[in-house]
This record gives sequence, C-alpha cells and structure tokens, in this order.
Amino acid sequence: MSRLIALLSISLVSFSALAADYEGKSNAELARELANPNTPLTSLKFKTQYRTYTGSLDHASEQSGTTIMFQPTLPFPMANDNTLYVRPALPLLISSPTLSGNDSESPFSSETGFGDITIDLQYGDTEENGFLWSYGATSTLPTATEDKLGADKWTLGPGLQLGKVSDSYVAGGFFNHQWSVAGSGEKDISLSTLQLFGVYLPGGGWSVATSPIMTYDHEVGGATIPVNFAVGKTVKLNGRPWKFAVEVNYYVDQADSFGPDWMIGINVAPVVQNMLAEWL
Repeated sequence: MSRLIALLSISLVSFSALAADYEGKSNAELARELANPNTPLTSLKFKTQYRTYTGSLDHASEQSGTTIMFQPTLPFPMANDNTLYVRPALPLLISSPTLSGNDSESPFSSETGFGDITIDLQYGDTEENGFLWSYGATSTLPTATEDKLGADKWTLGPGLQLGKVSDSYVAGGFFNHQWSVAGSGEKDISLSTLQLFGVYLPGGGWSVATSPIMTYDHEVGGATIPVNFAVGKTVKLNGRPWKFAVEVNYYVDQADSFGPDWMIGINVAPVVQNMLAEWL
C-alpha cells in the first residue's frame, strides 16, 4: 500500500507542470505520439472497466464487477537515445466476484480492494523509418488487500515488443511470459500474454483501435481470447494534452469454468511532466 501512495503522490506532483510547450503540435500529431507504445510522452491513464461474467458454474452469468486501473507510462531517456519505459498497473477492484468456498446457494461472493500490482519494464526505441522495438521484463507483486483478489505470488518473466508507426496507423504486438518465483499462494503461475495492437489515425486527434490482450494459462491449459474495439480522441485543455477513449471487449474463449463475458471501459489519460526522470 505504501508503494501505491508514493506513486500516486509523485503523479499528482507531475500533474502540476508540463514537460514542454505543446502549442506547436496539432491534436493529430499528439494522437499519433500517444498511439505509439514507445511514446516519449508521460501520461497518467485511468481506466474504468465494467465486466459481466459467464461460465459453467451456477449463477456465473449473474456476476459483474468494476475495475479502476491506474496505469501511468513513464519514459526515461537514456544517453544512447534509447528509452527505458516503466509501466506499472495498479488495480482497484470493486464488487469483484470471487468463489465463496462454502455451501451457500451461490458459489460466489464479492470483494472490494486493491489487487496485485503489475510492473512492465521495457528498453527500446522508435527508429526513423517507423520501426519500433523494445525488450525487458514483466513482474507481478502480491499487493492485494484481500486474499481472493490476488494470487499471493511473485512473478517474473521476459517481454518483447515489435511494431510499426506511420502517419496514419500504428501496428504491432507485445508478448510476455510470467512464472511464479516466490509467494505462499496455492497455485503456481505460468502465464503467456500476447497483446496485438492496431490503431488507425484518421486525423483531428481521433483514433480507431483494436488491442486484444490474449492469455494462455499453462497450469490450467486454456486460453482467454477477447475481441476488442476502441475509439479515442486527443484534445488540448488549457495547453495540456488529454486522451479520452471508450472500449469494448467480447470474450470468445475462456481458460477456466468462470471468466469475463463482456467488458465496457472508459479511459482518461492526461499528459504530464515526468518528475522522476528530472530528479534522476
């Protein structure tokens, strides 16, 4: 919890100033920079996601829950013109359905609290020809405030990203795999994740995108596969760039007997100054 408070405090300080004068950049140029996962811009993304669920368990289709995700993108320029990207993800789970483990009429109960924090570290660049690349590591920390909201495992594994940026589109993919390396949770973790991304930029700060996050659970032996669609708009408010987006997921396959069915999300991401990069 102390890590969460510290990161939020730094983010609020960062929000008070801009890293540069954006008056010379159009909304279309800013939208293209924010669509690039290797963007030099620092942003604080807040994602509100409402999910419905399905599965073979009794009352599975009656379950729903909300996740509020704080997911900043913090680029740290290196001396060789490449960049270290730090992307933590801090989830707050509201009325999240969990298995109750008792003999009640419904096998589900609901929990509210913070979940496990995931941190993605990537080192890379976007070349002059538009080719983007990065490699690094992804780790999950057992920070959940309620036992059923996290796996109680430390995980670690490699990550690789490749893609292409042009004036009208951004496309590519990001792959990582995580293994559990410590922790007292009952279940071991061996999870592969593939995020494909394609963004069309019609101009005026608009973006039309698909970015499904597909996972394969090697312990269970099953995949979770969503179909994703998103529409976004980048604007400047009082000189500060903001990106607003709505997205929808429909899950066509599940790794387990209970999982998400639909997700509707609203994303808000102001661009801020990376105070940590200046201090370092």
